Amino acid sequence: MADSVTVPRPWLLSAEGLTKSFGPTHALVDADFTIFPGEAVAIMGPSGSGKSTLLHALAGIEPADSGTVILRRTAATGSSDAGFDDLATLSDAARSALRLRRFGFVFQHGMLVPELRAWENVALPLLLAGASRDTARHRAADELERLGLAGLEDRRIGQLSGGEAQRVAIARALAPRPTLIFADEPTGALDSVTAGGVLDALLASSTGPARALLIVTHDEGVAARCDRVVRLRDGSVEARS
Repeated sequence: MADSVTVPRPWLLSAEGLTKSFGPTHALVDADFTIFPGEAVAIMGPSGSGKSTLLHALAGIEPADSGTVILRRTAATGSSDAGFDDLATLSDAARSALRLRRFGFVFQHGMLVPELRAWENVALPLLLAGASRDTARHRAADELERLGLAGLEDRRIGQLSGGEAQRVAIARALAPRPTLIFADEPTGALDSVTAGGVLDALLASSTGPARALLIVTHDEGVAARCDRVVRLRDGSVEARS
C-alpha cells in the first residue's frame, strides 16, 4: 500500500513578522498569525498585550509598521485566478474596498448608527458597495430573520435590548457575505446569558468552508468554544493551542 501523502491545508489569511509601535510603546513585536477556512480563532492576553492592535493590523484598519499580511483570493472575490492580496502593499483606498468586500466587523458596543432602523444598519455596507436599496433591504431582512430578529427590522437601536442590538451588528457584518469576520470583545458588554446567545449566533453564522472568525476576548469561556486560541503578551505571540 502506498504511503499516504499529507496535503497542506490552504489558509485564508497569513501574517508574518508584524511590528507596530505607538511612540515608545511596542504594540506588536514580530507577531505571526494564520487562520484557515472554517475556523474560529480566539486571541487572548492581558490588557495592553496587543490583541486589538493585531486584529486591526490583520484587517488593514491600522497597518503594521513592518511585516506582511497576505489574504488568499477565493471564489467569493469573483476572481478566477488563484492569487493573493498583500495588505501591506495596497493603497488606503484599496484596503478600504477590500474590507468592504471581504471582511465583516463586530465590536464590543456594536458601533451601530442609532438614528437608523435595524434593517438600515444591516443594509449600510451593501449600499456602500453599490447594491440597490431594494436588494440591500431584502438581504438585511434575511440576515435579521436568520438571527432571530424577524419583526424588529424597523426598530431603532435604542428600542432594542443589548443582545438584540449585538445581533443586528452581527447581521451587518454578515450581510456582505464576507470571507473573514473580525470580532473585538463582542460579548464584553453583555450579561452571561445574553453573551451566550450572541456567541451562539456569531459562531453559527461566521464559520464554514469559505468563512472564518477571529475573535478578541478576555473571556476563557468564549475562547473555549473556539477551535484555537492564540495568546499574546507584550505584543508577541506567547502561545498557541
